Amino acid sequence: MLFLLIVSSWIYWVFQKRKLIRLKEEFFLQNGGMLLQQHLTSCERSAEMIKIFTSEELRKATDNYHESHILGRGGFGTVYKGTLSDKRIVAIKKSKVIDKNQIEQFINEVFILSQINHRNVVKLLGCCLETEVPLLVYEYIENGTLYSHIHNEHQSFLSWHMRLRIATETAEALAYLHSFASQPIIHRDVKSTNILLNNRYTSKVSDFGASRLVASDQTQLSTLVQGTMGYLDPEYLHTSILTDKSDVYSFGVVLVELLTGKKVLCFKKPEEERNLAMFFVSTMKQNCLIEVLDVVVKEGGLDQIQEVANLAKRCLRLSGEERPSMKEVAMELEGLRLSEKHAWIEQNPQETEHLLGQSAGHFDYSNAGYDSMTSNLNGVFGKRFSGSMADQRGPSDDSGTSSTRAVSIDEFQALTQRVASQER
Repeated sequence: MLFLLIVSSWIYWVFQKRKLIRLKEEFFLQNGGMLLQQHLTSCERSAEMIKIFTSEELRKATDNYHESHILGRGGFGTVYKGTLSDKRIVAIKKSKVIDKNQIEQFINEVFILSQINHRNVVKLLGCCLETEVPLLVYEYIENGTLYSHIHNEHQSFLSWHMRLRIATETAEALAYLHSFASQPIIHRDVKSTNILLNNRYTSKVSDFGASRLVASDQTQLSTLVQGTMGYLDPEYLHTSILTDKSDVYSFGVVLVELLTGKKVLCFKKPEEERNLAMFFVSTMKQNCLIEVLDVVVKEGGLDQIQEVANLAKRCLRLSGEERPSMKEVAMELEGLRLSEKHAWIEQNPQETEHLLGQSAGHFDYSNAGYDSMTSNLNGVFGKRFSGSMADQRGPSDDSGTSSTRAVSIDEFQALTQRVASQER
């Protein structure tokens, strides 16, 4: 009797295991697994950059998707924090549902995102197709959302200079998606909760659940309206015609958030102040900008803040054709950052000389952020600025590391002027 019980239990276990394997195989095919594998094998670079995870790996990583691992919930699904077997910490996005008719488009987007290697876009590490809805695995960004920092949920302090840098980095990432990716991508849900900050407060654009790929011969898409109220392009809302200028409008709202520290929608306020974008444009027309600025922002240079406010106003124009492109927005913001650095150098020549010549002439530029300035320019304009800072470095020593000589203030001012003139 006992023997029969053991045998029947074993048969049942084998049957259930085979059933589970078949179910995983069905989900894999249903979620476009074969199509993705074809894409990956056709592109060696993508095959190296993206991994197809098993459902068991991600289940273990999240302790069976325990509530304590939830990082956030959104309209498209839930994001969990997970730890892989190699101890890497990742963010795992579990979608609520996916339209079976859009599987090919989803796989196409995964393939395109796997090729993006921009420092201000959250990196897609892989996906899992063995579950009812596909799972996406991203790098984990530890410092939360820009929204939480602007609205003080983290009790953090974002100075004006940090806000301007975050805005510039975000603009560069969107400009890259629109103009430099192998196939243009419209994000379609640009907002402060989809901009993450790492431990150095570097911005990372995230959540491509609503994104759309655009064919090279297309400038617009007719699609069901998706996005977040308050950030949603009113022209797109009324026409259902999606263009890259819809992202520009949404980014303009983020700029206003950074300038004012206010939430994009607040129904507790008087009617004219409930929609932040409309209220901001009205305030600008009345020349009352200073009255709506965040206290922290007022510590910045008023001329520079006025320039950023004017840029935000242009991004918020009702007609998409009248808005600047993200490439133009990124260039303008980077120009403002460069002019700010150059002005500081001119106003503080002795302190700059001291900083550049400290440590007996062995000063690492990356510590002062000058390399990041060059890399920011490279991110938007290609590599025509590369070498500007490297020209000041000495030859490599036997260990393969390059030594760094001190640079005089005249040399650095000349370098900054040369970079600024090339950018103009």
